[in-house]
Amino acid sequence: MLRILSYFYKKLLKLYGLHIHQNTKIHPFTALSRGFFNGKKGTIEIEQKCDLSKGVVLKAYGGSIKIGTNTFLGEYIIIYGHGDVTIGKNSLIAMHTCIVSSNHTVPSKKELIRDKPDLLLPVTIGDDVWIGANVSILGGVAIGNGAVIGAGSVVTKDIPEYAIAVGNPAKVIKYRI
Repeated sequence: MLRILSYFYKKLLKLYGLHIHQNTKIHPFTALSRGFFNGKKGTIEIEQKCDLSKGVVLKAYGGSIKIGTNTFLGEYIIIYGHGDVTIGKNSLIAMHTCIVSSNHTVPSKKELIRDKPDLLLPVTIGDDVWIGANVSILGGVAIGNGAVIGAGSVVTKDIPEYAIAVGNPAKVIKYRI
């Protein structure tokens, strides 16, 4: 039954202009949206053999979200692609992770925050990356190939290749050998 629902859901998403490889699993109750930002329509591209679990939310908001081959997104992951998000191949992203590729400008107290434009800050996640449960990845960050991010971490700065990083803010504690 899941295959049938996934098949028809992917067909519907393709009608709305999303690029999803036919060999990708999309579980029920996912939400994928190209969205608009500054009059520009966003893009979502998902390569083959990917698996999007129940409750995954991908919103491009005029930017782009690209997910590489054989990547797994756990339950209830949220990815906002305003400033572009690229995830490499063979990566694992555990449940309740949030990836945000923008931030708000902080004006003086005489101005409303809501009236100020977003700062678009790209996020790049390399190949063979493992991101633990409930991680927050903020805009302007690059996570290198083979890196591991511990559960509950907040990634605010670049993480080098094959590093293992944990904490708030995430700090490198060692490297994969």
